[in-house]
Amino acid sequence: MKKIVLAYSGGLDTSIILKWLQENYKAEIIAYTSDIGQKMNKQKIVRNAKRLGVKKIIIEDLKDEFVKNYVFPMIRAHAIYEGVYMLGTSIARPLIAKRQIAIAKKFKAFAVSHGATGKGNDQVRFELGYAFFGGKKIKVIAPWREWKLQSRTDLIKYAKKNKIPIPSDKKGAPPFSIDDNIFHTSTEGKVLENPKNSAPEFIFQRTTSPEKAPNKKTKVKISFKNSDPISINGKRLKPEKLLEKLNLLAGINSIGRVDLVENRFIGIKSRGVYETPGGTLLHIAHRAIESVTLDKETAHAKDRIMPVYAELVYNGYWFSKKRVKLQKIIDKNRNKVSGDVILSLYKGNVSILSRKTKNKAYSMKKVSFEENKTFNKSKIEKFINYHSKQLYKS
Repeated sequence: MKKIVLAYSGGLDTSIILKWLQENYKAEIIAYTSDIGQKMNKQKIVRNAKRLGVKKIIIEDLKDEFVKNYVFPMIRAHAIYEGVYMLGTSIARPLIAKRQIAIAKKFKAFAVSHGATGKGNDQVRFELGYAFFGGKKIKVIAPWREWKLQSRTDLIKYAKKNKIPIPSDKKGAPPFSIDDNIFHTSTEGKVLENPKNSAPEFIFQRTTSPEKAPNKKTKVKISFKNSDPISINGKRLKPEKLLEKLNLLAGINSIGRVDLVENRFIGIKSRGVYETPGGTLLHIAHRAIESVTLDKETAHAKDRIMPVYAELVYNGYWFSKKRVKLQKIIDKNRNKVSGDVILSLYKGNVSILSRKTKNKAYSMKKVSFEENKTFNKSKIEKFINYHSKQLYKS
């Protein structure tokens, strides 16, 4: 019997997709779930898949690989989309797609399938990953672009007809669309669809409101080696555990909230509320340690590259030659980026208290107000005169 590997969450939508694939492709479905730190009930996933007749259910723990090989390289690039979005959903899809194709090849499946809608970016991200690893040999099935189900009501009717359990919050109006992993949580839909509406406090899942955050500051020391974080407050941790710890510290202190109306790759605008607590601390701390370890030309070159890099990640081009080439440029001097950064966290605010490094890029002698011998006045005047002339050039 021919096989299809489905990216399966165990929820209503992917359960409907699973049944639809069985009916329309007469295929055996392999239910595949990547554990990248999202809230998940493994027993529920297995139970729901078995109820639909699935014999092969695969749940992979990819949290450490996700943080080490996807999140950390992005942190090294300081990647931010449209000024604020830290790309939490975008960065997760390539890894899932890669593993789906690997499993499809292992079990000789003729196709892979996902539950991304026809309006979103995720369909592109998944399918560019499929294309990179599967080429034209493995078929891609995108039910939301194929089936005749046009609305939430149609899905509910289909679920009832096929005796698929319907969660209580799915019976009425469309629910919030939530995506989460160890790096972030995003919330879209319902009241958020109108940009004039404020985001209700109850939608925030991993950050405390500023009003309820502690009334005293929290200090945290993040240590870097070769541009990657390795320890918190002197305790060395695996990438997964390090990010989990920072998520907790930042979340309690209301750090990492973003409310963004973004430009999707496919050409429409959407509003999302994002929580990236630990990632926000890493971003700030990494920029802080680079400020005392990298020279001006290298640092500014990275800043020029960043928007291009971020857009590539957002659009699903993680495996592209262009993104890989930019990563090599970004990582060229990573061996210089080591040291400690101490941050102060307080009610949504992050302050840099200290930077410590053995790197000699920062010179106390040169910056001291007590030492002026380093600068030759005549050379400074020539420097200013040269740049004065540049004002008249186009």
